[in-house]
Amino acid sequence: MPSHPQLLLIGQRLRALREARGMSQEVFALEAGIARSYYGGIERGQRNLAALNLFRIASTLGVEMGELFPP
Repeated sequence: MPSHPQLLLIGQRLRALREARGMSQEVFALEAGIARSYYGGIERGQRNLAALNLFRIASTLGVEMGELFPP
């Protein structure tokens, strides 16, 4: 599936936040309650995120949802 430019930017931002916390995709996805393969697709910009998943990701990262989006 081709990556949409805006989804790719969000995925890059999520990857940077996750890596800054020293978490692997596998550990992060487990803590967020999201399948690792699905989360990998999010970081690659291949998945269009549902709002509920955005809340889960923000909560697991310990950030406000607005911080997930690139400037």
